[in-house]
Amino acid sequence: MADIIDTAVGSGDFKTLVTAIKAADLVKTLKGKGPFTVFAPTDAAFAKLPKGTVDELLKDTPKLKKILTYHVVPGQVMAADVANLKVATTVEGSDVKIDASKGVKINDSTVTTADISADNGVIHVIDTVLMPA
Repeated sequence: MADIIDTAVGSGDFKTLVTAIKAADLVKTLKGKGPFTVFAPTDAAFAKLPKGTVDELLKDTPKLKKILTYHVVPGQVMAADVANLKVATTVEGSDVKIDASKGVKINDSTVTTADISADNGVIHVIDTVLMPA
C-alpha cells in the first residue's frame, strides 16, 4: 500500500489537491505516521470555486494551510464510524458537521467514494472544497 500522498497522486483525480498540499508544505506531514482521515476534494471540486480562487490560495500559504488542515481529521475514521458521528474536529481546530441520513455529507459536501485505504490513514473523496468559518 502507499501513504495518503502517494495514494492521492496515483488516483489522478487530485492534481489540484496535491499541488496545494505541496504549496502549503504539508507533504511531509501527510506522509507521516498518522493515522489521518482526509476528506479529499477532487479536481472537479476545486473547479467549482470562483475563478482565480485556487491561484490566490496558492500564493497565500497561511490561508491555504488553514483550508487544507480543515480537510483532515486525526485518526482513521472509516465510513462505518462516520455514520455514528454528528461532528468531527479537524486538524485545523474547527469542527465539520457530519450528516449520514442520506449518504454522507461533510458540511455541504457529499462523500462520493469512501474508505480508500492508505498506509497512514484513509481518504474519503468529496465533491466540494470545505471552507472553515
